[in-house]
Amino acid sequence: MRLKSALLFMSAVLAFTTNLAHANLIKNGGFEANVIAHSHIVNGAYLEENGVTINHWISSKDGGDSGGYNFLMNGKNAHEHGGKMRLNGSGDNFFMSPSGGNFFASDPDYGPGTLKQLVNGLEVGTTYQLTFEYALAQQYDWKKSDNTDVWWEVGFGDALQDTNKLSIAPGAFSGWQKATMYFTATSTEEWLSFLSQRTNSGGPPFMLLDNVQLHAEVPEPATGALMLAGLGMIGFIARRRRNGQA
Repeated sequence: MRLKSALLFMSAVLAFTTNLAHANLIKNGGFEANVIAHSHIVNGAYLEENGVTINHWISSKDGGDSGGYNFLMNGKNAHEHGGKMRLNGSGDNFFMSPSGGNFFASDPDYGPGTLKQLVNGLEVGTTYQLTFEYALAQQYDWKKSDNTDVWWEVGFGDALQDTNKLSIAPGAFSGWQKATMYFTATSTEEWLSFLSQRTNSGGPPFMLLDNVQLHAEVPEPATGALMLAGLGMIGFIARRRRNGQA
């Protein structure tokens, strides 16, 4: 009975560890907590009467109350003639996000604000995998110049990483890209932040963001193999004991 209990216990520990590693620590990473009829500035001084607050996220320019030139959009309203902001493209699905819903948009050429969320429940010294989708578009009726070398600067606590730099021709769209980054927690809670950046001024560029996820890194293969070997050894001993008793 003791061997059987140990076997069940180790199986439960392995399952719990795997599930914990796959739990997304980001809240509202797809920006779906807000339902909007047309594009809105986020927490911004611009168009304040139509400001949107994205649940669990803060949009702030230089630490102040203004959210900067940041917007909440989706694949349909990004093309609306009457929208507060419109992007170049053709067809309602041109900017459709990978999840098919809302996405975040920020113009690095026109006073962008930092989008951030305080992530809780971290374990100091643990490495976390951050994934998200991103793209580069351009504001409607601005087709006079290329947009080159535009990217997201991503912060996790004091650490900073950059996505690949995207470039598009006038009026074009980059298509959605997927980024994967790794950060190690130095505290039980850290600020995760996104700030749109650019090297050259375009006409004007818009960095898009969606499907933000943060997971504890999956345990090392050697650790999993060791646990499986332990389970196998316990099972082997249990079988031999049963055979001896028989």
